[in-house]
Amino acid sequence: MNKFKKIFYSQKMAPYVFVLPFILSLIIFWAYPLVSGIIMSFQDISFGGREFVGTAHYVKLAHDKFFTTAVLNSVEYMLLTLVLLIPIPLMLAVLMESRLTKAKGVWKVIMYIPALTSVVISGMLFRMMFSEAAGSQMNQLMTWLGRTPIAWLKTKGTAWVALLLLCMWRWTGVNMLYFLSGLKSIDTSIYESADIDGANAVQKFWYLTLPLIKPTTIYVITISVYAGLSMFLESFMLWNGNSSPKNIGLTIVGYLYKRGIEKNDLGYACAVGMVLMIIALAINVIQLIATGTFKKED
Repeated sequence: MNKFKKIFYSQKMAPYVFVLPFILSLIIFWAYPLVSGIIMSFQDISFGGREFVGTAHYVKLAHDKFFTTAVLNSVEYMLLTLVLLIPIPLMLAVLMESRLTKAKGVWKVIMYIPALTSVVISGMLFRMMFSEAAGSQMNQLMTWLGRTPIAWLKTKGTAWVALLLLCMWRWTGVNMLYFLSGLKSIDTSIYESADIDGANAVQKFWYLTLPLIKPTTIYVITISVYAGLSMFLESFMLWNGNSSPKNIGLTIVGYLYKRGIEKNDLGYACAVGMVLMIIALAINVIQLIATGTFKKED
């Protein structure tokens, strides 16, 4: 017993003891599922057992038109969310830090509250707002503008307006807080020097703010790429299920759910998941290289 106390209370063992919970959680909740998913993607899994099928699932994916639709939808959604959820929260963060904004704490709370709302509740609210019924909020707005009510969620153009508004409503405040944390780390003396040199607001933003919050911007882009490609529950709730007209709301994770849970084809679903991981990894590596993250500083 004394030997164990000496080991665990020794200065040499202390760092390993503190790191052990992280290592165990990494192995149990990340490494093991990842390896299992890779192995299962090469197997045909049924209640009777497992059968190794090699790359059959991946070959099938290459000719699966529904998977192609899901990939195109997910990539398009990811790109549109990047266009909306990077510049708009950044502008709001800059405005929040300016002297023009009063009661900053109140505005931060108001902007962050939507992120605390359940995706299930948010999706149901937006589904009712964009319902094809004449009494829905959006169709009432159309009537007020002198237009006829429309079936918002049955055509891609109008349905994606609802989907993107839902995304913006939930995540604009979160990204704004990320950018605010980056702005807080900038030394104010830099802006004071720029004022002395006669720089205007646009010049300070372009030549000082943007370069100095580059690490924060890269982080927000990275998590936004993953969030965009892995979107599922928002679409599921907006269309009240995993089926949308002409698959306009089908995503990669939605197709994974359809094959793995609804059709009990776990091997094929794992192959879908592996392709999703490769796509997300490839896009993030490209953007990290493009932004110079991997370059060594002089």
